[in-house]
Amino acid sequence: MQPAGEPDPTADPAAAPPAGTAASQVASEAAYVEGVHLRRTDENVREIEALAAVLGDPAGLSGLLGDLKWPLRRSRAPRLLGRAVREAWRWDAYDERDVQWYPQGISTSADASDAEVVDGRRVVVATWYSTGRDGVKRGSRVTFADLDSGRYRHVLLVSPVLDETGTLVLRPLNVHAGGIVWAGPYLHVAATGRGFVTARVDDIMRVPGDDDHPDELGLDGTRLHAFGHRYVLPVRSTHKAFTDEGHEKLRYSFMSLDRHSDPPALVAGEYAASASATTRLARYPLDPATGELATGDDGFSRPLALDDGGVRQMQGAVLAAGRFHVTVSHGPWMPGSVWSGQPGSMTERRWALPMGPEDLSYWPSTDRLWSVTEHPRRRWIVSMDRAWFDR
Repeated sequence: MQPAGEPDPTADPAAAPPAGTAASQVASEAAYVEGVHLRRTDENVREIEALAAVLGDPAGLSGLLGDLKWPLRRSRAPRLLGRAVREAWRWDAYDERDVQWYPQGISTSADASDAEVVDGRRVVVATWYSTGRDGVKRGSRVTFADLDSGRYRHVLLVSPVLDETGTLVLRPLNVHAGGIVWAGPYLHVAATGRGFVTARVDDIMRVPGDDDHPDELGLDGTRLHAFGHRYVLPVRSTHKAFTDEGHEKLRYSFMSLDRHSDPPALVAGEYAASASATTRLARYPLDPATGELATGDDGFSRPLALDDGGVRQMQGAVLAAGRFHVTVSHGPWMPGSVWSGQPGSMTERRWALPMGPEDLSYWPSTDRLWSVTEHPRRRWIVSMDRAWFDR
């Protein structure tokens, strides 16, 4: 996956990038960057109501957190996983080796709330995508992990659709889910060329039964099959990506939240393997009252900054202490790197992370960076002291 980021507009101007660059434009100037933009679709209100008519009232996040199932195991020697790693957690043994699902994005309750907790809990949310190696594409899912109780549970992301007869149809959300931002009640999930999709945690619904029909999704009479998941979360809307003539379409490979800019911002960026591919980082203003993207009178959301100063093979990026911090994977057998600094002039710290690091998130009160690794039998949730990268 990939990272995104950009300089903190609230930081000391002396530490900011040179004037005239896209990254130097601050929210107060309302100087939007032309060329790329997003437009949100109408919400799937009727479709979600139809799903609730089948499953009953949503359990919501509180109901899910009261029904976490699998153990989240703390690693005993986190420093051995990477030079920057301070703490690490492992998934259940089955999820640790599963080749059907790969973890990708990460966000936390520190993104969701000024208090940095939800329902009094410190919670991590991660995305996974289905590889389809057994011939069944299961789409993508989110996993809520309670750091205090040491338990977690998966929630399948679904796209509800009413067909021409008004019949409810459920489809898997087939996106790479390379990044996630938990902003207030909303989960924004990266969807690469499509843009990103948005769900609301209050819409989490419980599916009767547990681990039934793991290869099926859809309605069978009044019974719902959800690829063996006990909970589903319907997508509410899509922020579709558009490009003006003469500009290259932005790939929303990963996402993070900059809560300390004014207004807060959603940062998105591009994964690029080839030398010819762009490595842009964009920052979109969020409406602090809703957690959704701010929109203009024309209904479009435009970035305040767009910078081509990322690094090759970015997997995740976050802005903290006025600098970007970017993860780069070196494959399934070599430890990952973190690059830090301003776009175009970042410094690499090798061996900072385990193999296969993905998305990034920042926990302000502890000054920690969080990431997740993807490869089977080498999967961890890790936290790092951000100050380690100041050396």
